[in-house]
Amino acid sequence: MKFLGNVLATIIGLFVFCMLFFFGILFIGAIFGGDSEGVTVKENSVIELDLKNVTYDYAGKYEDPWINIFSEKEKVGLTDIITAIATAKSDSSIKGISILNNESQLGMAQSKEIRDALEDFKKSGKFIMAYANVYSQKEYYINSVANTIYINPVGDMDFKGLSSEVMFYKDLQEKSGIKMEVIRHGKYKSAVEPFLENEMSDANREQVTALLNSVWTSITSDISKSRKISVAKLNEIADGLLARTPEMAKAQKMIDVIAYEDVYHNDIKKALKVDKDKDYNKVSILEYTKKILTTSKSSESSNQIAIIYAQGEIQSGEGDVNTIGEGSMRRSLQEAREDKNIKAIVLRIDSPGGNALTSDLIWREVELTKKVKPVVVSMGNYAASGGYYIACNASKIFAENNTITGSIGVFGILPNFSKLTSRIGIHVEQVNTNKNSARYSPFVPLDENLKAVTLEGVEHIYKTFVTHVAEGRKMTFDQVDAIAQGRVWSGSEAIKIGLVDKIGGLDDAIKEAASLSKIKTYSTQNFPEYKKDFNDMLSSLPFAKTKESFIKEEIGEENYILMQKVKKMQAQKGIQALMPYEITIN
Repeated sequence: MKFLGNVLATIIGLFVFCMLFFFGILFIGAIFGGDSEGVTVKENSVIELDLKNVTYDYAGKYEDPWINIFSEKEKVGLTDIITAIATAKSDSSIKGISILNNESQLGMAQSKEIRDALEDFKKSGKFIMAYANVYSQKEYYINSVANTIYINPVGDMDFKGLSSEVMFYKDLQEKSGIKMEVIRHGKYKSAVEPFLENEMSDANREQVTALLNSVWTSITSDISKSRKISVAKLNEIADGLLARTPEMAKAQKMIDVIAYEDVYHNDIKKALKVDKDKDYNKVSILEYTKKILTTSKSSESSNQIAIIYAQGEIQSGEGDVNTIGEGSMRRSLQEAREDKNIKAIVLRIDSPGGNALTSDLIWREVELTKKVKPVVVSMGNYAASGGYYIACNASKIFAENNTITGSIGVFGILPNFSKLTSRIGIHVEQVNTNKNSARYSPFVPLDENLKAVTLEGVEHIYKTFVTHVAEGRKMTFDQVDAIAQGRVWSGSEAIKIGLVDKIGGLDDAIKEAASLSKIKTYSTQNFPEYKKDFNDMLSSLPFAKTKESFIKEEIGEENYILMQKVKKMQAQKGIQALMPYEITIN
């Protein structure tokens, strides 16, 4: 026994040693590794714009300095990238930007903002060159800003217009015995169609068509200006797939040069006046951005504008970089409200909505803050349903033309497995002391009395939502109700019906906030600072992510996304102010 005890003690000792060694290496690497200030930007350099690892507007920061040390410091937000491009415009060391085989995960409104930043960069007289083996439609939209566009001789281009598809589950529910009990506002038609019908209603098709056409108009308008091709011609090209090969794309003036990548690099050397047999100086956009963030001089003015990022679905709890929680959001608004140096607040929203109660808690915090100092909203890819709920009472609201917004509506979904359990031989009975003492059970048919009570709650939240919008936007209840009921709008449509004040990006919103607070010089401060403990940190380390990677590898990316959707639906509790279905624009 003593021998086994010694062996066990040795094993435990080795395990503890390995763990200490592992974290010691991490600690040393966090302190001494990846020093952005050590990045040298040589004279006559070109920025390589690769946005593959940029997903969010805001990369996040944490209250605990140890968590900041161990967090993934290489990640930066899109707003940081845009700041860096603006800095590069006047940086004498930077001569141009190269967009080489970029594959971003950005949404359409984010793509518009990065494109606008590149367009502004060109005003300096510096070049932008773009090369791709294959152009997806979204990547071509970004790359079309370039002075010269290259494509691989055996590559292809996707330019065909936009489409969206909605999955319907009515027959699946009948066949499986799993039914989604839908409780909705009486006039709220299209929100839950996927669970009630097998095809799209005329009204729903009309709104999705209007949304896609609005976004497509914004895209083609920008491409038309950059490439000097009329919008009518671009639609002709899309309808006929007339740019699907390199030769066809060049004939339609969609691209400039058909060549291999070495030719592209040689042409950059010519622009830089570098000998053909020598390499030219390059710096990645991520490294350049981190250098700018760590070396930028703070403004001499004590005036600050707080930028509070609300990105992801709205959920209860603290929240993080991809979920909006009342903890971090309310704390950020309170801190910004009470800080005398902060003169105004910009609330940057990129959210399809979520939990109705959390949305209302954040709305209340915005309402209190607006009485003290201006609150300007900047909408990103989405500000829909709960995302619009937290925006509606702001001093001013900005959106991009292709921002998806509105979806003012409320619904509840209760999964019910009573038919399925009955089919497989499971029967459930309840014993109650009072008529309504039993909580909802997914294993018994939905009680009509419970349904009526829940509908009452949905109606109450819908009326509250519409009232908030009416008061915030200075409209009547009926005016809001007419454009509500779950309908989604593009930013360009939303401005016409009063849901948005101005078209513009985050920078425009910041300038508006400065104007409203009557300040000319200012610096910006990013929020939230998330509260995160050691266990949260461990879950973000690479070895803790292997399960996700393994599942993706085994079942495929598309099946993994479907599985995540099911998990997300199961996790939804309470009444939701959420976009009724996921719109994926292809």
